[in-house]
Amino acid sequence: MSRLRVIPTWRHGQERLYVCLTDGRNIAWYDREAARVNLLSDDHREGVLEALGPFLTGPVTVGPPPVPTPAELARLTLHPDDDLAPNRPGEALHIALDRDPGPAHRLRPDPRRRALAAEQAVGEALERLDGAGWHALHSIPLPGGDRVHHLAIGPGGLFAIHTVYARKTRVLIADPMVTLGRREARPLLRRARADADRASYALTAEVHPVLAVAGPADVQITAPLREVRVFQDTELGGLARLGGVLKPADVEALHAMARDRHTWERV
Repeated sequence: MSRLRVIPTWRHGQERLYVCLTDGRNIAWYDREAARVNLLSDDHREGVLEALGPFLTGPVTVGPPPVPTPAELARLTLHPDDDLAPNRPGEALHIALDRDPGPAHRLRPDPRRRALAAEQAVGEALERLDGAGWHALHSIPLPGGDRVHHLAIGPGGLFAIHTVYARKTRVLIADPMVTLGRREARPLLRRARADADRASYALTAEVHPVLAVAGPADVQITAPLREVRVFQDTELGGLARLGGVLKPADVEALHAMARDRHTWERV
């Protein structure tokens, strides 16, 4: 069955193998943890099992998905190229560095690698919220070459998170300007609000702006901030204490919408 292909995906350290037709449509997936092959059509049973043969470990249950939710069905209709859920924190930076690693020896560290380290630290903190009913998407591309570094969706609402590298650096925040050590101040809070506004437009839901500061020595805020929240990467677990805004079904529906690349094409 050469017309079928197996595509592995990873989320929170767990692997799931999707079986797709040549046009990218998913027709089945293998959940290792549940030892189950879920078929969307029994017509493809033989071909699916043949394609998954090298990956199956031990006995498995084969059958239709167990009462899929609307959000799960929406996800399964996505072409793999349009699904943003597999994006790693800093996915765009990973790609840029793979294409152009830069010179082997440089006087100063590549700022892209620092930015990647920051997004990875924040991404890892957000992924740990999964057990509290949250979903995190990373490196969401926007028209014009911009991107939302992270989007967190959970019981406490939706949060567009802009990340900044500040390892062992004193951070001074005077809305909208952010000063990192001795460097020139930049209007990063304005950028965080703009990302949240674009996400709100795309998802037709309120999205709150967040500035996540990775690894700072100290953070000082000179005056109350307008709308935007500021967290250190080690403090993002505090989002789990927020609740009462979205029901689980709403979280899943918004996550299904947000992970579709086409959602973001006109913002």
